[in-house]
Amino acid sequence: MPYVTNNGVRISWDAKGSGSAVLLVMGATYSSAMWYPVIDALAAEHRVIWFDNRGIGESQTVRHGSIQDMAADGVAVLDAAGVDRAAVYGVSLGGVVALQLALQSPERVSALILGCTGILDDAKPRAPKALNAMAYLPRPVLRRLMGTSGYGPAAGPEAVARDLEVLRTMKSSRAGVVQQQDALRAYSVNKSDVARLDVPALVLHGTADRTVKPEWGAELAETLPHAKLVTYEGAGHNFLVSYPDQANADVLAFLASV
Repeated sequence: MPYVTNNGVRISWDAKGSGSAVLLVMGATYSSAMWYPVIDALAAEHRVIWFDNRGIGESQTVRHGSIQDMAADGVAVLDAAGVDRAAVYGVSLGGVVALQLALQSPERVSALILGCTGILDDAKPRAPKALNAMAYLPRPVLRRLMGTSGYGPAAGPEAVARDLEVLRTMKSSRAGVVQQQDALRAYSVNKSDVARLDVPALVLHGTADRTVKPEWGAELAETLPHAKLVTYEGAGHNFLVSYPDQANADVLAFLASV
């Protein structure tokens, strides 16, 4: 994967396909490898660009960094790819980053696709700082603690097993995971600012998401002025495990419409 440097931090990125650009922003603790259900499907019609968030995958680890920094990393990747404007597709933490990217660099965003995420204002709870210690547990222990119930009842056992296999091979930095959680705790956005984002938006959410409440997704779709909400029955936080084909079809139809 090629690299780009943003304010001294090396960010790993890659691209596939041709056509209008789609920038993928992954969620907390996951590398861009977790976009495996999406890349080939979208790259059949678009130029898909993805990157590892700082501290994860092949990107450089930093001990201190903000959501604003992570959004700037996305802009640096667009610059490196020679892209002026892109549809930005973020999930979970990546959705928070995508919203912030649109707020601080609106000229770079043609549309937003926001999955299993919400408006992280002051009223939203954050994970307690004490949970940072979990990042230092051995990965097999952490996986056993987390279990598979978070996938939701719609996720089949073969799909879950495949996802867990990708997770097992994923590279991450414990310090990078802690930095991401600290960045989430420090970040807040005003709902009124989100309401001023004048771009088409697609909001995707599983009805069985226990990490980001489905109500947060509904609030996000109601707040964005040009948004459509699509829900996936029985899908947990990672709705792409339960509904990869349907989610890709929904995203491609949205991109074709804008």
